[in-house]
Amino acid sequence: MCGIVAYVGPRDAQPILLDALSRLEYRGYDSAGLAILNGKGVEVRKKSGRIQELASACQKKPVQGRIGISHTRWATHGGATDINAHPHLDATGRLALVHNGVVENYLELKAKLAKAGHKFISETDTEILAHLVGDAFASSKAQGEERLVEAVRNAIKQVQGTLGIAVIHSDLPGLVVGARRGSPLVIGIGDGENFLASDTQALAPYTNRVVILQDQEVVALKAERYDIASPLGVRSDIKVEEIENGVTASDKGSYPHYMLKEIFEQVSSIQNAFRGRLDHDGATAKLGGLNLPSEELRRIERIAILGCGTALHAGMVGKYLIETLAKIPVETHHSSEFRYGDSPTSPHTLFFAVSQSGETADTLGALREAQRRGFPCLGVCNNVASTIARQSNGGVYMHSGPEIGVAATKSFTSQVAIFTLLGLLLGRLHTLSASAGHEILQSIESLPEKIGQALSHSDEIKKVAQKYAKTKSMLFLGRLANFPIAMEGALKMKEITYIHAEGYPSAELKHGVIALIDKETPTVLIATQDGVYDKNLGSLQEIKARSGRVIAVAHESDAKIKGLADDILPVPETHPLLQPLLNVIPLQLISYHVAVVLGRDVDKPRNLAKSVTVE
Repeated sequence: MCGIVAYVGPRDAQPILLDALSRLEYRGYDSAGLAILNGKGVEVRKKSGRIQELASACQKKPVQGRIGISHTRWATHGGATDINAHPHLDATGRLALVHNGVVENYLELKAKLAKAGHKFISETDTEILAHLVGDAFASSKAQGEERLVEAVRNAIKQVQGTLGIAVIHSDLPGLVVGARRGSPLVIGIGDGENFLASDTQALAPYTNRVVILQDQEVVALKAERYDIASPLGVRSDIKVEEIENGVTASDKGSYPHYMLKEIFEQVSSIQNAFRGRLDHDGATAKLGGLNLPSEELRRIERIAILGCGTALHAGMVGKYLIETLAKIPVETHHSSEFRYGDSPTSPHTLFFAVSQSGETADTLGALREAQRRGFPCLGVCNNVASTIARQSNGGVYMHSGPEIGVAATKSFTSQVAIFTLLGLLLGRLHTLSASAGHEILQSIESLPEKIGQALSHSDEIKKVAQKYAKTKSMLFLGRLANFPIAMEGALKMKEITYIHAEGYPSAELKHGVIALIDKETPTVLIATQDGVYDKNLGSLQEIKARSGRVIAVAHESDAKIKGLADDILPVPETHPLLQPLLNVIPLQLISYHVAVVLGRDVDKPRNLAKSVTVE
């Protein structure tokens, strides 16, 4: 949540900051702003609304300067207004600060500062942070650049909570100071210029060389160098990493929305998730990144999966896959609840932390809690440079490419694909036969083509979406591995259409849910032909008997269900264990098409941010 970009170098800062912010808008889009040192002082532009509002303001009244900080906001404290937008100034107006995170003790700090005579103009916790740094700067005995570095370090000692910040001061016109505690922050290394950003996506057009700040580190950033220090002293073992340049991948191309582009990219993202990981000779999967030898994997008695939202739903599908293929018990946990709960954990448990961004605050906290208890914890994420990727004991990268749309699509299927591989690997280490392993491998290799078939029905699904777009509430039902697919379908509908939607196991219909059935509340029933197909048809009949309308996700060849359901979302047939990967595709598409009919902002739905980096 929230995006930070800072620049120092020989070029005009304003266009660079605006361009980089536009690449981070998926992180927060309530408001945006920038502050640039113009040779006389700090000049600020900030506007509520999207980046374009800020760009228009800067076009009318440009800001000249070669060093600046900028921010796109997802509101935590205070509404989405011009005044609450970042950057915020200190009491002197000579220091500007942008912030990603939450100051948990801001009321206490605000009262202390107010007692000392400070006046505040916004409702934000960040303005308090700017005043704290300003006070520390004024009282510092240090000289030159070290004065601002020391001020930042001393100010954040008083702060409880998470933060990623960038600070400039008009007395030090060639310096940006950044600090990280919890919220991600990376240095982008250019040629005679340097950058600071909360996400590598912002840096794609400018550099592919980055240094990732660690927790508690402070960086002094100039055009020609950067110095990193932690409470333990100056870091000498700085590792410069090369990232994949995502400029082309992050373009919408001919698609009207990123979400639709990313739905259709699942043909290739699934290939990327499986590429190089299929072992036909052994009828198994190869996951070297787990950093666990076969004998250690064989000793695992239980698996726990940590995630939030879509990632948790992927983990729930993973639970079914692993338990079916490997006969190992699997628990799934909401990351936030595990982090603060007292759930007992069995010995010989292996944890998986699932997060597309690798920066999800609750999942990162849960990972650390699992490690604190002495359990190995592996990551499943998309961002090689992320905190979860670096702090886990190993893991598997999704290789999905940039996912810009806030509603997760291709990342979900990639996560499920990885759990499929994990289930196959563990299954073959236990009792799964080679013939069963080969059957799954063959089905995996045909998945891209099958996903393409599922996507070919987009226009049909669009017509169904137009029919139901005015509904106020929807139910999504599925059984076994399709229950979490129903939950994921309901989540997509909620996220981007704002229609109330709930996902349940089909058999729970009779246990209270059936009270919601009427002619105004359509039900999406996942009813592909499997071991519970007839049971699902029974649920369908119960809904129809109460005047409910049914939209069925069904196999293209299923003539029987076509005579029962009101509408069909067709999918091709595959191995029963892989069927959920296909069944989710029409649910993504119907949510997308309903959102378009309703005129929703598909890629940037209200109140949501792509990467949830605060609790």
